[in-house]
Amino acid sequence: MPDSLTIGELSVRSGVAPSALRYYERLGLIRADRTGGNQRRYARAELRRVAFIRISQQVGVSLDEIRAALDSLPEGRTPSPQDWAQLSASWRSRLDEKIRLLAELRDNLDGCIGCGCLSLQRCVLYNPGDALAGEGPGARLMLPRPADTPPAVTPG
Repeated sequence: MPDSLTIGELSVRSGVAPSALRYYERLGLIRADRTGGNQRRYARAELRRVAFIRISQQVGVSLDEIRAALDSLPEGRTPSPQDWAQLSASWRSRLDEKIRLLAELRDNLDGCIGCGCLSLQRCVLYNPGDALAGEGPGARLMLPRPADTPPAVTPG
C-alpha cells in the first residue's frame, strides 16, 4: 500500500483527530484497509472525503445526511467537484438561512446592550410587556416564523 496514509498522517493532513477518524470509519463515512498487523491504511483519496465531511458539518449537515450523500455516489467513490455541487445544492437553503440569522445577529447584537436595560423580558424597545413570551421559548425575534405569522413586536 505505497500510496496510503496511516491514521496519524491522515489526522495531520486533514486536521481531524484520530478518534474522529475512527468514528467516521465506524459510521461508514471513510474506509481503511488493514495491514497484516491490523493497522489502518487510508487511500489518499480519503482526504477529500474527510474534507467533504468537515465542510458539510460546518454548514450544519448531520453525519446521517452526509453518509446518505456519500452512499449515493457510484461505487462509494470520493466526491468530485461535480458531485459536491450536486450534493451541496440541496443544502443551499439551510446555509442561506444560517447566513440570514448570523447577519441579523451581527446587526442587532448591540441593541440590547446599547439600551442599558439588559432585560429581554422587560425591554421597552424590543419586547414591551414581554409580548414575545406568548410565542414560546427561545429567541423569538431571531427564529424563523411561518410566512403567515407576523411578529408580536416590531423592533424599532
